[in-house]
Amino acid sequence: QVQLQESGGGSVQSGGSLRLSCGVPRSSYCMAWFRQAPGKEREGVAVIDGTGATTYAESVKGRFTISQDNAKNTLYLQMNSLQPEDEAMYYCAADKGAVRRRCVMGVKEFNYWGQGTQVTVSS
Repeated sequence: QVQLQESGGGSVQSGGSLRLSCGVPRSSYCMAWFRQAPGKEREGVAVIDGTGATTYAESVKGRFTISQDNAKNTLYLQMNSLQPEDEAMYYCAADKGAVRRRCVMGVKEFNYWGQGTQVTVSS
């Protein structure tokens, strides 16, 4: 079982920035970031496919950027202008890459998950 590993979480003030990183399998085609706040369902934040095409949740458009470094097999999430409502546990996810498909931000679409990294935003 492949276990992904996130890093880069922490505490920032409102308006601050953080960059999350996650090692992903070389074979993965769809990769994404999700987040889950206490008492809420896990929600998709951003997804990227093997061509570099990206999709974002409306709540983070213009503030967050998902990217990948294929040479390092690393997925990133640059988060700018953080707000208290962004506070959550952030998870990276990746698929097996067996099928080249349209990548969507559904929890069931991904095979591999990290254990999460906490992002705390104070107002």
